[in-house]
Amino acid sequence: MIGRLASASVRHRRGSFVGTLLTAFLAVALIAGSGLLLWSVLTAGPGGDRFAAVDAVVAGDRSVVLTTTTDKGDKVKTKTKDERLTGAQPLPAETVDTVTGTPGVRDAVADHAFPVSLDVDGTPLRAPDAVTVAHGWSSAALTPYPLRDGAAPKAGEVVLQREFGARVGQTVRLTSRTGAVELRVAGIVEGDVPGQGAVFVVDGQVGELSGLTGPTAVAVRADAGGIDALRARLGDAANVHTGADRVTGDLPGAMPDYIGAISIFGFVLGITGFAAVFVLTGTVSLGVRQRLRELALLRTAGATPAQLRRLLRLEVVLVTLAASVPAVPAGILVAELVAARFRDLGAVPPQFTVSLNPLVLVAAVAVGLAVTVLATGIAARRAVRIAPTQALRETVTASGAGWLPRVVVAAVLVAGAVAVLSLVPLGGPFGMGMGFVSCSLLLCAVAALGPIVVGALTTLLSPLAALGGVLGRVAGAMTRAESRRVVGVAVPLTLMFAINATMLLNGDILTEVTAGQQAARGAPATVRVAATNAPGLPLDTAGEVAALPGVTGSAATLGTRVVVDLGGKPEDYPAQGLRVTGERALDLGVTSGEVDPRDGTVAVSEPLAADLGWRVGDRPVFWLADGTRTELTVTGVYAHWRGFGDLVLPAGLVAAHDPGGLVSALYLRGGPELAASVTDRWPALAAATDPGAAPPDAANQQAAWELMVVISLGFTAIAVVNTFAVATGARRREFADLRLAGATPRQLHRMLTGETVITVAVALVLGCVISGAVVGTFSVAQDGTWRLFAEPLRYLTMVGGVALLGLVAGAVPARLVVRRRALPLVEEVG
Repeated sequence: MIGRLASASVRHRRGSFVGTLLTAFLAVALIAGSGLLLWSVLTAGPGGDRFAAVDAVVAGDRSVVLTTTTDKGDKVKTKTKDERLTGAQPLPAETVDTVTGTPGVRDAVADHAFPVSLDVDGTPLRAPDAVTVAHGWSSAALTPYPLRDGAAPKAGEVVLQREFGARVGQTVRLTSRTGAVELRVAGIVEGDVPGQGAVFVVDGQVGELSGLTGPTAVAVRADAGGIDALRARLGDAANVHTGADRVTGDLPGAMPDYIGAISIFGFVLGITGFAAVFVLTGTVSLGVRQRLRELALLRTAGATPAQLRRLLRLEVVLVTLAASVPAVPAGILVAELVAARFRDLGAVPPQFTVSLNPLVLVAAVAVGLAVTVLATGIAARRAVRIAPTQALRETVTASGAGWLPRVVVAAVLVAGAVAVLSLVPLGGPFGMGMGFVSCSLLLCAVAALGPIVVGALTTLLSPLAALGGVLGRVAGAMTRAESRRVVGVAVPLTLMFAINATMLLNGDILTEVTAGQQAARGAPATVRVAATNAPGLPLDTAGEVAALPGVTGSAATLGTRVVVDLGGKPEDYPAQGLRVTGERALDLGVTSGEVDPRDGTVAVSEPLAADLGWRVGDRPVFWLADGTRTELTVTGVYAHWRGFGDLVLPAGLVAAHDPGGLVSALYLRGGPELAASVTDRWPALAAATDPGAAPPDAANQQAAWELMVVISLGFTAIAVVNTFAVATGARRREFADLRLAGATPRQLHRMLTGETVITVAVALVLGCVISGAVVGTFSVAQDGTWRLFAEPLRYLTMVGGVALLGLVAGAVPARLVVRRRALPLVEEVG
């Protein structure tokens, strides 16, 4: 019976459920899309297997593994954590002979893999969506890469994969950490390892071009039992990978890295999930509240509170399921569009694709159902208690919850937000995420205190509406009397401003702080030199540039990653190799000791030194990019670390152990003619006269944050319009009463405009307070300076945009409803 009534109610009252339908559609679509993105990066494979044609791969460690044991008295707890390396330590040269001499091994091929860059007359040569990795020619048979044109390489020659678009006989420049050399293209090969562009040189030149002292892996073909014999013979000297694990033996830099993407898409899911749940709950609750008279009539007809709760739940389940039908394919489309944009930004590997998973889609629908049913249950708990006699009254109200439970819940949420803002290091790598968490907690606190906070604000702001005359005073009185309705409309608008302003403004502050530190670092230099057609300069080339006449000081930096032991958990940090000569050309803002990159030394950023308790003279353990373990003495602590790195090591050490090993920037100090001297001598180099400017790719991270803001802003904007429409449409009876009393449409519009202005003002005040608390605290955590915003124009534009959206969202539905001249009271009486 209840089921048939719910179905009939949805069919015959479609207009009443449009708001819930639209909100459920958006919520399920966004949760499905962001869920698919996170699932895709969590389950993404390591990439194409270049060793698919062999039986096993012998390689060194590709990650740092730390095991800690804790004795808890009754039991011993062991934890093992690992961190992936960015490079590969070469195997001893005799490993190939050891492998070859193992019984059961039929063939062993030494594989030397090293990253390079190619250019033709200064124009970069790249394979689409791939990193460029060079090998000895003997490795071509492993995948295989068969020759399509030309011949195998000889000394001074190179063979390229077809995707590079080169032709036989062409001359290309190959740049690696050992230098740049011109090579003739001897042949073109076919091959398909996604994400890798293959380059092959003659085996005799591998050591000269790569700087490797041995192979990075050994590919093995073996008879039955040969693999076990090989493992026994090598012992702990090397790892033997078989089956799907063979791809692990490849160069880490040649395989896609999804660590950053997991954080990004996890954050996207958190934002969209919170916004969806928050808005969906408010919309469903508002929809139930607008049906108080209908529920009172059903109570008069003999319906029990339990029956009404079942009716409302079944109705919302039907509506949510109907919304999920188009929402699921829309979510897939959203995931594809977002993934494409993130690939363009370089925030995810170029070969990243969205993988469809039915369980994720079903889970998105289940979340949507759970939220709508829960929200309906909460709203119905009060609504169904209406006395039957209230159906005869002109105004029907549900009994309100006591203020004490609301205050208690809000106090707990505010305490949680304060704890996050005061105890969690917002200046660390998870600062943006923690800012979002604290903002979400404060928004939930405002929602819990809704009628109390909004009632107080409307009392303060409604007198301003009186400036508009009698209708303004009426609008003020209406908002004070119907604070719950104002809550339902203002809170989504508050969410829209607070969440998006927090993300955008925090991103602006990070950009400003990073740019300020970059400017301070480069201030002593006259020019900053970088390669225009390669990822960087070979260290020897940088030394030649620094030796130019007129150079009085230089600082060469080589970007790398270094793994640090964080109490049994290995964690990698961005670092820089540094070589300095002459006068100071780079200012790192040293606060303790000195930054003197001699052999065996390291300098540490202030946050890392504070987190780990390191002081000058300590000798912590580090793992370099290729996994080499080393102890270094801390000689200094520096403050200008943003956009640079947390550790400074000797440049020679980084160049020897990082597969890239190129100078990313060279800071030179000298006379004003220095830039011209550099470009005259080395036309392929760019000498920027503003050494403190941010690198060209520094905007990618901010662009990723802005894309998240666009996703959240689009959803919340639609939700705000939808909420205004639901709230306005439910007041047709009230408007009809006012029309019968003699009010003109113009007067109704003016009154509604006054109400909308008050509602928007309340939302913006709450949004500004919440975002100000989070953004200000976040800013202090970065550099000790309190800021509400970094760019005033952007902040004011956001305030104005949200206000304009709120005014339009309130005016358009009101105009449509009032224009109909419908008088429900007259129709009912007649």
